[in-house]
Amino acid sequence: MKILILGGGQVGETLAEHLASEAFDVTLVDRDEERLAELRDRLDIQTIAGWASHPDVLRRAGIEDADMLIAVTGSDEVNMIACQVSHTHFHTPRKIARVRAAAYLDREDLFDKDHVPIDVLINPEQVVTEQIRRLLEHPGALQVLDFAEGRVQLVAVRAHAGSPLVGQELRYVRKQLPNVSTRVAAIFRRGSPILPTGGTTIEADDEVFFIAAAEHINAVMGEITRVERAFKRIMIVGGGHIGERLASAIEPYFSVKLIERNRSRCEHLAESLHNTVVLQGDATDQDLLLEENIEQVDAFCAVTNDDEVNIMSSLMAKRLGVRQVMTLIGKPAYVDLVQGGDIDIAISPQHTTTSEVLKYVRRADVARAHSLRRGAAEAIEAIAHGDAKNSKVVGKYVKEIDLPPGTTIGAIVRGNEVLVTYSDVVVQSEDHVILFLTDKKYIPQVERLFQVGLSFF
Repeated sequence: MKILILGGGQVGETLAEHLASEAFDVTLVDRDEERLAELRDRLDIQTIAGWASHPDVLRRAGIEDADMLIAVTGSDEVNMIACQVSHTHFHTPRKIARVRAAAYLDREDLFDKDHVPIDVLINPEQVVTEQIRRLLEHPGALQVLDFAEGRVQLVAVRAHAGSPLVGQELRYVRKQLPNVSTRVAAIFRRGSPILPTGGTTIEADDEVFFIAAAEHINAVMGEITRVERAFKRIMIVGGGHIGERLASAIEPYFSVKLIERNRSRCEHLAESLHNTVVLQGDATDQDLLLEENIEQVDAFCAVTNDDEVNIMSSLMAKRLGVRQVMTLIGKPAYVDLVQGGDIDIAISPQHTTTSEVLKYVRRADVARAHSLRRGAAEAIEAIAHGDAKNSKVVGKYVKEIDLPPGTTIGAIVRGNEVLVTYSDVVVQSEDHVILFLTDKKYIPQVERLFQVGLSFF
């Protein structure tokens, strides 16, 4: 598959790195020639210097035979025009664009083939907002991912000493939770993956990924990690697009304070938000945090566009008594450095954007795909089609499916029914099969499993 990426910023870089590592034919367009030289030296990609929406630049980049255009420049307008040019002049099959301005997104009739022909809209701010909202709903979770329109969730937690299931074999889970269907999809121990079996023992500090119906998530979490009381008081740092969206989404359910440095932005926020206390000030000012009773805050969310401010304010908040801190990190190299210490959760908008794109580059029918552990692992919701004659999965018991190494089937969603898979489940056509891969190099093998033979057509 030939993919053209417009924009060499952090999002474009992360997408190019991820897709090139899977042997896609990637060309990246940007105006900054020094930036392109740096990316070309490090990644197995082609680069073209020029204005991303200009037809001659797109032609030089190979748009005429590209399968997909991903426009993630810093300008909504450039992204939109690039999609228009690609559609009108080059008939590009799929066009994905990042559009952030609410003035555009609020117009539902704007984005279609007769107006602005964008097939998939990506709004990283909205994706990050949803990610933080889910984490606030599940105190103690490191990651919460939705599948099957929210009916099933994959959750990562840190196992804590003294929790009921720590020191127990996984087969004990069914005895401990007789009325809850759940399955451990993977365990990462000291950074290395362990493929779970019934005899696998959960150890303290393991990073455990489990899957269950959404209504059972908190019950399972209580068995693996320490029980956390529900969050009530939230402090947000940064009143930009993400901070405003987050405050608006959670203020009906939590007591929210928001700190923003810019006075005019504070005035806008005070008018647009209804139940959020807006404070003008510097979130790295210890006196301000103490004045606002930081020690009583349950969750601290630093979401400015400045990594250093986010990191420093989060470290200060944690040391002043906040239960959990979540920190937005723009530079991917910082994520592994800061998460797991005083910063509980580091959120990378680049990786959330990558997850939004992944399902469109998969060669099987994929409803959702999530990049995990900074791109090393992946969770996929694949749809089974066909019958026993032309499918490698339909009509087979789960135990009969020839899964590649490090791959587990966590659940099957059949209509409104959630089946946490065991050996006696037979895959049916149109089932949504949720898989966890600890090593993404086996993705092509999974894709081939869910591709139907010619007799299907």
